[in-house]
Amino acid sequence: MILNRRLVSAISLAGLLLLPLGIGCEALAEEKVQESETELAKKTQNPVADLISIPLQNRMNFGIGPNHRTQDILNVQPVVPISLNSEWNLITRTIMPIIKQPDIATTSDNTWGIGSTSFTALLSPANPGPVIWGVGPAIQIPTTTDDMLGSRKWGAGPSVIALTMQGPWVIGAIVNQVWSIGGNNDRPNTSTFFTNAFVNYNLSDGWYLTSGPIITADWQATPGNKWTVPVGGGFGKIQRIGGLPFNLSVAAYENVVRPDPGADWELRLQIALLLPKSLFTK
Repeated sequence: MILNRRLVSAISLAGLLLLPLGIGCEALAEEKVQESETELAKKTQNPVADLISIPLQNRMNFGIGPNHRTQDILNVQPVVPISLNSEWNLITRTIMPIIKQPDIATTSDNTWGIGSTSFTALLSPANPGPVIWGVGPAIQIPTTTDDMLGSRKWGAGPSVIALTMQGPWVIGAIVNQVWSIGGNNDRPNTSTFFTNAFVNYNLSDGWYLTSGPIITADWQATPGNKWTVPVGGGFGKIQRIGGLPFNLSVAAYENVVRPDPGADWELRLQIALLLPKSLFTK
């Protein structure tokens, strides 16, 4: 039931995000898709691909604190590529988290709201070689609605991505380091490291196996509480809903290294609406 509600909510939110662009569902459904499901799956696994997508990723973190509370984060993370010229693309990636943060001292109290938004702009070759890469700034925006949900600090730092596609394999990582550069003076400065390493093996008919652990470090935390290192994986599929291509996936990860208190494990559900760029250039 939870998964069904998440999928319905995700599809509804994706539709609302499209309304300002003046794109109706009928126009999208009529767009001819030239790529096979498997090739489209590989394209969605390339973070700097020339593909507009609106992923909605729900992360449920279980076993937090002595009362084994659950944190829920719904990431709204549109990816929009911009063609600068025949040689270079600029890939913009925005992640806005909608958070249910549990009070670990109780069994029922929660804080709801929006956390810090992250924005990256990656400059990437339009015609890459065997190694696909991108580099650019990562910016932290203090959209936090409650002190429990983020630092209320502006932040900035470098971001880099590298990957390769060999047969059915798509392997790579995106890495960034962000330092606080301003914002609420009453809050401590931040320094955070992030890497999303990914390994995907593509099967037939748009099915694929995936592992994409999100490894983070809070350099300001006390010794022994800096790193979160998950291990796990899952599977996904390109699925057409009403004629529109969506990327659906589910994965589970155990946090083999985690701060205290930190989640024991994570269940990650994602749905991403995939949009042909030709719809925006006619």
